[in-house]
Amino acid sequence: MNIQEIHKHFLESSGVSTDTRKIKKDSLFFALKGDNFNGNSFAKEALTKGAKLAIVDEREYATTDQIILVEDILKTLQELAYTHRKHLDIPIVALTGSNGKTTTKELINAVLSKKFKTVATQGNLNNHIGVPLTLLSMSSDTELGIVEMGANHQGEIQSLCEIAQPDYGYITNFGKAHLEGFGGVEGVIKGKSELYLHLIGHKGSLILNLDDPIQQKRLGSTHTYTFGKTEEAELKISYALAEPFAHIKFSETIVESNLIGQYNEVNLAAAAAFGSLFKIEHSAIKEALESYIPSNNRSQLIKNDKQTLIMDAYNANPSSMEAALRNLATTHATYKLAILGDMFELGEAAAAEHQYIADLAEQFHINQIVLVGSNFMKTQNSAICYASTEQFLETGLPDEVQAQLAQATVLIKGSRGMALERILNLLNVK
Repeated sequence: MNIQEIHKHFLESSGVSTDTRKIKKDSLFFALKGDNFNGNSFAKEALTKGAKLAIVDEREYATTDQIILVEDILKTLQELAYTHRKHLDIPIVALTGSNGKTTTKELINAVLSKKFKTVATQGNLNNHIGVPLTLLSMSSDTELGIVEMGANHQGEIQSLCEIAQPDYGYITNFGKAHLEGFGGVEGVIKGKSELYLHLIGHKGSLILNLDDPIQQKRLGSTHTYTFGKTEEAELKISYALAEPFAHIKFSETIVESNLIGQYNEVNLAAAAAFGSLFKIEHSAIKEALESYIPSNNRSQLIKNDKQTLIMDAYNANPSSMEAALRNLATTHATYKLAILGDMFELGEAAAAEHQYIADLAEQFHINQIVLVGSNFMKTQNSAICYASTEQFLETGLPDEVQAQLAQATVLIKGSRGMALERILNLLNVK
């Protein structure tokens, strides 16, 4: 069965399922494989639970007319997504970057949904599986798609662009993320710039932050829509942090967001630029940005009497960690506590980058620093250290630190694998 025939079945289905625990009735089940499972073995179960068809890539599992055999299940999913994207023929916005991708995507979606029926990447499903699933979640009612693209190796963004065929693109920044896979910061810049190169080659449009000189060097001859502090920007932005929330101003419109930290100001500005590019009223842009409430441990602000908790433990790399520490240092708090967890995927740079962050935290004169994880344990520091989140949970904070919590501003920042949200009960946060 060719991809056009599969797409015809897809259009007559309720969508795509990849997990038999969450089968949608009349869906197409794609038997994806993982390190510890073979989706082919679940094909019959998927049909029993209501799937219309199951698609497998191992002949021994193609035992009924409802099970379609293909050569490569992942490649077929990606080809189906590409076919569906071309079938819909709607504008696609793509974004990538080292930090702030998911927050910026949510903000752009909030703004553009004021005018269009949008579908955006759910959570951070932004890889070689997540991007196809996002495209396949779009229907004939969808007027505009917003696709987040993540990568940890060169060539991945290019591959995702070939599937999604974006018309508009934005890179949040180039930072010290996934250094192990990209082979250093220059590798990060090259890898993330694959989005721009795709758009240049396909005469797409770039949304460009004029305050970021690295991005400007990567541009060719293509249409851009610019924002920034400079007079040359098509959307001139003023940044004014009103502690603890990020505020911006554009065209006499002031946005008072629910996002903490100065590092979120450019994310707000990018979303405002997309709104302006798509000719959305400034009042609607303001309403969209001010109504967005962060969740999932991203830039969340939790207040408890006199205590302020900055929960930013969804992900971390040296660039985002530095930005979060700088933000904490500028807050006017009686007592500042930074709880920092290990940063992953740094490869040979891990030791130096963890030492840099430990040193930086001390330079900012934060009242108390707590470092969690095996990488931070190897650093030279004067902080309170725990080898793991589990040890932190078992040991707890020293009494003298615990006594300061009622009036503290606390930053929690670490890579997802550290699961630092588990320590909330130690901080008397419910």
